[in-house]
Amino acid sequence: MSAMIGSVHRALRHTRGHSEGTTLGRRTVGGIVLLALGVLLALLAAEAQQRDTVPRIGILTQASEASTPLWEAFRQGLRELGDVEGKHIILEYRFAAGKPERFSELAAELVRLKVDLLVTDATSAARAAKDATRTIPIVMAVSGAPIEAGLVASQRGRAVTSRG
Repeated sequence: MSAMIGSVHRALRHTRGHSEGTTLGRRTVGGIVLLALGVLLALLAAEAQQRDTVPRIGILTQASEASTPLWEAFRQGLRELGDVEGKHIILEYRFAAGKPERFSELAAELVRLKVDLLVTDATSAARAAKDATRTIPIVMAVSGAPIEAGLVASQRGRAVTSRG
């Protein structure tokens, strides 16, 4: 996995012109999220360079703040790849604060912001994101059974990606 992350990191640097429902540990969760985001971030970086803008990642979370172990591991993994929040990427958080009924409203808000990528941390958040857009890629940082939940038809489903 570290070889793949290194390759993604080199691709990101090149394209930019530079020479919880589980008991997974913080590093494991970070690795899962990085694996899912690696290729998408490389594509976003290339696209953003063409637009001369910083890629924006919309985060739809069941948490009430960004300082949860999952999101801290996520940001640490991005830093390890050389992606500094506010400099190379912008993270747009939307917190459901334990109220899953808010996911639809919050997903629609992120879509209106025209984020380049959506990241979710709950199956119900991924479902709301999928219902809100047909064009923005969705990464499910945590999802029990995406096929059984109707989020993807198969492992190679539409723009929804699951690694957890």
